[in-house]
Amino acid sequence: MAEHCTFCKIVKNKIPASYVYKDDRTIAFLDAKPANRGHTLVIPKKHYENIYEISDEEVAYLYKIVKKVAIAVRKGVNADGISILQNNGQSAGQVIFHLHVHIIPRYRTKKTWHRRDAGREELDDIAEDIRLYVEKSFR
Repeated sequence: MAEHCTFCKIVKNKIPASYVYKDDRTIAFLDAKPANRGHTLVIPKKHYENIYEISDEEVAYLYKIVKKVAIAVRKGVNADGISILQNNGQSAGQVIFHLHVHIIPRYRTKKTWHRRDAGREELDDIAEDIRLYVEKSFR
């Protein structure tokens, strides 16, 4: 765990998050500043700053989870599509330096997005909607 890493603190339950999925290697939770309703982050529990540091085996597992969570997010928030985004380095837009993958629901009627602060109650309600589909996507 990186001492000052926000996502490591979430992994250790030192910061609250609205969880969608957890296993022994990864967690998925809603972004506190979502681009769209259901904007979810999937991270490895082990701290890697970016994609350059993670092993091939670990990144393959991470993206296996990303796919399954993306299916649940799409169904849980009734999205028309999903954007999957992963930034590496400050110049690429990475803000938190713990490897993470964005799953951003997209809608035909809303082509652009603007990030905003979301409240815990709203995030928890959306996470519950998504969790209803998580188990089905892991079958």
